[in-house]
Amino acid sequence: MTAPPSSRATPLKAAPVVECLGVPITAHTRDSAARHVVHLAGRMREARQGLAEGTGRTGRRGSDVHLSNAYTLAVADRDPELRAILRSASLNLPDGQSVAWASQLLHRDDTLPGTRVYGPDLFLDVFALSQHTDLRHYLLGSTPDVLGALHRELRRRFPQARITGTCSPPFRPLTTQELRQQAKDIRAAEADIVWVGLGTPKQDRWAADLCAELPVVAVAVGAAFDFIAGTKRQAPLWMQHNGLEWLFRLGCEPRRLWRRYVFGNARFLWGVTRQAAVGGSTANPRAVRGTRLLAAKRPTGPGVRVSQPHDLVQVAAPGVPSDRPRCSRGVSAFGRQPPPPDVISQSPHQERQRPLRPSQEA
Repeated sequence: MTAPPSSRATPLKAAPVVECLGVPITAHTRDSAARHVVHLAGRMREARQGLAEGTGRTGRRGSDVHLSNAYTLAVADRDPELRAILRSASLNLPDGQSVAWASQLLHRDDTLPGTRVYGPDLFLDVFALSQHTDLRHYLLGSTPDVLGALHRELRRRFPQARITGTCSPPFRPLTTQELRQQAKDIRAAEADIVWVGLGTPKQDRWAADLCAELPVVAVAVGAAFDFIAGTKRQAPLWMQHNGLEWLFRLGCEPRRLWRRYVFGNARFLWGVTRQAAVGGSTANPRAVRGTRLLAAKRPTGPGVRVSQPHDLVQVAAPGVPSDRPRCSRGVSAFGRQPPPPDVISQSPHQERQRPLRPSQEA
């Protein structure tokens, strides 16, 4: 085994960050997205090793990565809590082809890739990049049968990869003690990347809560568990490339998914139309430090770009303040105390401890 790629030895090519329905989307390619996740995981491992040696910074927060498709953005458009999570996330990737196309439409002055970063592809690419390193993976979500099939398939494809733990949470609200035990298990497994397959928006909330508690990279990957395990069929490539995967999935599971696609797609299209009407921006601009979202006060538009070279990401417009703290999510499900109330938007977490409920959506 070799050491994981160092955050200093593996420079990342700058990727533009653009806004789609009020959510910052990093316009990565498939290859650069996988390298970015591995890079973040390497930084988390370095931080933990530094803490063990007494040289690291205490209180290191993890990095949450979200795969955003049209449904995710439609839910965030009406759910302030999910919107706050995505606006303060470490990395949002365009999982849906329609999101990639909408970003190109809304930000014509930017040169953006026209292809998406598909969750199952990201999952497999990160495993391929990390299988000859010491990076450790943890699988969280779905059913025991799906997790077993997924584990076997990953072992077959990537025999050198290190999977140090799996967990299938019960389909009911977890108690505080159970959530803390889960965090304890992940910490004991020394996981660097936690793959969260619990369905939108539950997986996005869970990934953010994990990163508030542990120095890990938590990636919300939706139905990737089922697709890679072979328990659900994937759309043909021609449908995926032409933005028709939703139609294939609707045909496979019409009773479960018809509301999601009928109402979700309509809200997404309305949101893109609304954003286009106001010049490509629907919310306040951002400056990002270390790929984390910070509030700013200056208006944005198609000509304002954000790049991500290394640890510092800034809006390419002068005079934008970049010293405000990360969006607070209040008391996490793991019992962590809230930071100071200087937030992008108010979250229900500040009023109560939210029980996490598994979702059948993916």
